[in-house]
Amino acid sequence: MEATQPIIDFQRVYTGDAFVPNAEQLHLWVSQALPKDKQDSEITIRIVEQEESQALNSAYRQKDKPTNVLSFPSDLPDFIEEPYLGDLVVCADVVAREACEQQKENEAHWAHMIIHGTLHLLGYDHINDSDAEIMESHEKTLLNALGYKDPYTEQAL
Repeated sequence: MEATQPIIDFQRVYTGDAFVPNAEQLHLWVSQALPKDKQDSEITIRIVEQEESQALNSAYRQKDKPTNVLSFPSDLPDFIEEPYLGDLVVCADVVAREACEQQKENEAHWAHMIIHGTLHLLGYDHINDSDAEIMESHEKTLLNALGYKDPYTEQAL
């Protein structure tokens, strides 16, 4: 029996020159975040300019600024059995700026953002401290398994 793998619709509308991972890297990071019973999931990852990120962040989170990653879980009714988890919208310029400010490697910060967003699609959240602790612990474990350092330390380089 062939192993299932997530299907990723990779949409790059970003035209700038900041680092953007390739489809293979995105696939690896999404796969890492998905539990075995969700490996056949479908996700859209859209890499955008700051203007699109800001418009979406303003419309859906009432925060009038661009952000690193936005997660839009699928809202299909339960009776529709589709493996679609939802959409991730990533602003390449914000991720690059944060990596620089936090003294992190671009690739490591991207891995964190994709895993973080995928966990949101799976229902994880960080609204309160106990939920944040659970989500951050899971992120650290997943990133460590890929060879990346703890993203919550002051300097992850």
